[in-house]
Amino acid sequence: MRKSVLISVIIVVVGGLGSLIVWDRIRHAPLPEGLLQGNGRIEGDTISVAGKYPGKVKERLVDEGAQVEKGDLILRLDSEEVEAKIKQADAVIKALEAQYEAARLGLDILRRQIPLGEQMAVAQVKAREAGVEVATAAEAQLRKDRDRLKALADKGSVDQHRSEEVQLRWKATTAELTGAKSGLEAARRQLDQARLGYDQIVAKETELGALAAQLERAQAGREEAQIALDNLSLYAPATGTVIAKLVEPGEVVAAGTPVVELVNMNSLYLKVYIAGKHLGKLKLNLPAQIYIDAYPDRPFHAKVGYIARRAEFTPKEVQTQEERTKQVYAVKLYFKDEEDSASLTPGMPADAVIRWNDSVPWQKPKW
Repeated sequence: MRKSVLISVIIVVVGGLGSLIVWDRIRHAPLPEGLLQGNGRIEGDTISVAGKYPGKVKERLVDEGAQVEKGDLILRLDSEEVEAKIKQADAVIKALEAQYEAARLGLDILRRQIPLGEQMAVAQVKAREAGVEVATAAEAQLRKDRDRLKALADKGSVDQHRSEEVQLRWKATTAELTGAKSGLEAARRQLDQARLGYDQIVAKETELGALAAQLERAQAGREEAQIALDNLSLYAPATGTVIAKLVEPGEVVAAGTPVVELVNMNSLYLKVYIAGKHLGKLKLNLPAQIYIDAYPDRPFHAKVGYIARRAEFTPKEVQTQEERTKQVYAVKLYFKDEEDSASLTPGMPADAVIRWNDSVPWQKPKW
């Protein structure tokens, strides 16, 4: 009887062990051809926030682990020196604007005054020319009368007194002609002087152009200082998590020195490692499903967004069925939905299945 019981127990034990072996083989059976699996940790693109200008750190508003939105103020650099430059530039601009306005008004006056003076000088020349013409005609007529009467007086045909009277009138007319000619010359010189006013306009225009150039340079310097002032306040370039604070208030940093590092929460990905023998099956944009311990029944949809060109030895924290001495290729699986990635945190472990044959149905990873 004891022998029968022992045999029965052996049969049950052997049968149980067989079932366990079958179940273990089923549980660890490889995925069907068309699916690849891997695991790793959730990561994100790292962003180093750096300033374009050097300065002393006045205030840092975030610490490690802080969640920031795109556009949030992260850090301020001291701005007293730049603000002083802006005030100085404003004073220079104000002075140049006053000079420019005065020069512009002066130019406007010259542009009205010079043509008017020229017109008056031209009219004066014409009047003087008419006076010379009248005096010339009078002198010529009296000269003829003088010569005629003198000849008659010499013959005794006319009174000598009359001849002398015409002679005196001729002399007076000659003097008037000389004066008229002198006045004409003076009027012509005045016209030339009036026309020189156009050179004054050109000179004033040159002065105005020089002031405009100085004003433009001053405004550009002011704008440059304002840009520098704006850039002394550093803002988050993307929504993310602060993973490192690299400076403290009071430190002096050079231009381009990173002050804070962020992980971009809108571009999270799972980095897995695939054996080299499977590399030929991979290509960009292949679909993938990611399984995370915190969400065991919810696959996250992803796609292949990066395939390393160079092989590396398998990292210690990654589990693979291949021997660890073999080299693998890093593959990044980017989440398709930003809302999905928003609920995740860098560093979370995860498993993934990549499908390179669309006809094969999805299965969970098997380890």
